[in-house]
Parts: sequence; C-alpha cells; structure tokens
Amino acid sequence: MKRGRLFVITAPSGAGKTSLVNALLESEPRLRLSISHTTRPRRPTERDGREYHFISVPQFEELVGRGEFLEHARVFDNYYGTARGFVEQQLRAGHDVLLEIDWNGAQQVRAALPDCISIFILPPSRQALAERLAKRGTDAPEVIGRRLREAVADMGHYREFDYVVVNDDFERARAELQRIIAGTGADLTPARPQLQPLVRALLDPAG
Repeated sequence: MKRGRLFVITAPSGAGKTSLVNALLESEPRLRLSISHTTRPRRPTERDGREYHFISVPQFEELVGRGEFLEHARVFDNYYGTARGFVEQQLRAGHDVLLEIDWNGAQQVRAALPDCISIFILPPSRQALAERLAKRGTDAPEVIGRRLREAVADMGHYREFDYVVVNDDFERARAELQRIIAGTGADLTPARPQLQPLVRALLDPAG
C-alpha cells in the first residue's frame, strides 16, 4: 500500500489557520486531522478530542518520557504535542494526514519525517492580525499584545517552509491550500517575488 503524505500547516496566532484547516478538511475528506494534546485550559466552546486532547501537565510529562510525541513544545505557558502513534498509523494505512502546529513543532516534524510537506500561512497585514486576535474576545489586552509580538517572531520562519499561503481572501487561500494538496502549488513557494513586499511589512521592526 502506498504510504500517505504528511502535511504540516503553521501560522502565527490570529492568521486564520484553524478556519482554513476546517474548510480544507470539508473539501478534502481523504485528509485525516491529527488532534494535538495540550495542557492549556479548555475554552467553553471547545470539546475534548475535537479541538485538542486536554490533559494535565503530569500526564503530558509522562507521555514525553515514553517518547509518545512526534513533536512537543511549550507555547504561551502551556504544552502542546502531536501523538506519534496516530500519525504513523494513518500514514502506513495510506491516509494523508494534516498537522496544525506552530513553527517550532514543524521544525521537529521535518527533522523526524523529512518527506513531510510544510505550509506557512501569513496574514495580509499586521493590522489584520491584531483585529483578528481582538475579535476572539477570549484574551486580555496584555495577552493580545504578547501574541502580536510572538507573531512577528513566528513569521520570521516562513522561509523554512515548502509553501506560503497569504490569507487575505479566505476562498482564494483555501483554493491555494487545495492546489498544494493536489500537487499543483509550485508557484506558492516562499521565494516568489510578489510575496516579498508583504513579508518586509510584516517583519518591519518599526511595526
């Protein structure tokens, strides 16, 4: 049986990654989503096993000690990890798997599984990023400020990925993700010239 492909999608907080991933899963039913484990508190709108597997810090540390994670990291004072067993099982069964993780986790996955296909999602502007974070209504202003600072640092890693998608128009961004899944996204590399003005604006230290 042909081994499945692993797609790794990363974005700064507020770039719309989760909405795009959900839309991609609806349009690509053959994709299997890997649900991460986390120690962060569950939000009222979330359900265990749907957005995340919510576990305690001791439980997380036990899984780390047993080598159960393909990747794991501490993000915003909480721990996140991808179950190695689920990913390997799905790939061996010939299923394509989607990981929605941060750039640090993506680095670890690329080291462990070099054949993975990595995608970075950028926002159309810093202002759009700030507005999206504020609209969530789940974080205090100081947390939003910290997430914005972290987002700039995260976006500096976009060159490490195979493809870059800009979420300025939702349907276009979803279509570009579908092209990457289909193997027709060769024009969406991080080195494409038309991407560079946006990247300079997003990473400008002056903000």
